[in-house]
Amino acid sequence: MLLRAYAKINLGLRVLRKRADGFHDIETVFHRINLFDEIELTACDAGISISCANENIPLDAGNLCVQAAMLFQQETNIHRGVDIKLNKIIPVGAGLGGGSSDAATVLLALSELWKIPVPFLKLRELALKLGSDVPYFLLDGTAYATGRGEVLEYFPFTVPYWIVVLFPNEQIFTKWAYQHVRVKDDYKKSIKEILLENIHDMEQLREHLDNDFEEPIFEQFPLIRDLRKGFYLSGAEYVSLSGSGSAMYGFYKDENDARKFQRTMVDKIQMLTYITPPNFTTI
Repeated sequence: MLLRAYAKINLGLRVLRKRADGFHDIETVFHRINLFDEIELTACDAGISISCANENIPLDAGNLCVQAAMLFQQETNIHRGVDIKLNKIIPVGAGLGGGSSDAATVLLALSELWKIPVPFLKLRELALKLGSDVPYFLLDGTAYATGRGEVLEYFPFTVPYWIVVLFPNEQIFTKWAYQHVRVKDDYKKSIKEILLENIHDMEQLREHLDNDFEEPIFEQFPLIRDLRKGFYLSGAEYVSLSGSGSAMYGFYKDENDARKFQRTMVDKIQMLTYITPPNFTTI
């Protein structure tokens, strides 16, 4: 069983308040891009094993794929085995949701591979135990997210621009980002409303669609701040950090501008870059 686990970007991100349970309430829109890990699962009699050519990926219980399989076994009281082969393409620590997408993909796949029907609400419960944004990846499409990121409202939406994503090889720890972000909750319109009303008005998007993590991250990581300038100089109409970083993305109306900037980043700086065509969807 060979599956794709797609990455996401955050279209706007607000950190509203710290909760009594230690988490933060946020507001964002999750949106899939044309970047994915490949996961191959093979049933076996017992045990959970994982292999990956990327030396930076843990091959034990520190891997979210393994955690997902272990949790699925525990919650269903089924102890069949699985061999997981992970082709890791989505960069780690980029704010693109790679590990969360992998975990959700494994949960969905094991239900089919082991022929154990699990109600969706139960899968969602398991996903939330693995991470705040893991539930989003159980379904395709774009979702407006609140709470910790687990309160989801899927809605029909595509981005009518070329999306270029850059990974500057700076790993930003989520804990650090939340420790340094300024929380605020005095917004008049939701991120969803801003997107639906202004997706064709770049000036309004630049004015109102923000990521609260940008301020502390730009102060601490000048390379990422400078990338933002590079995007705009290359013809991008809108630029933003994804999640808590460190990946950044830009919207381009012109395909040639998008591909030229992508080639420049690859050839001259050897930076990981990914491109998604207009109106891309995994549905």
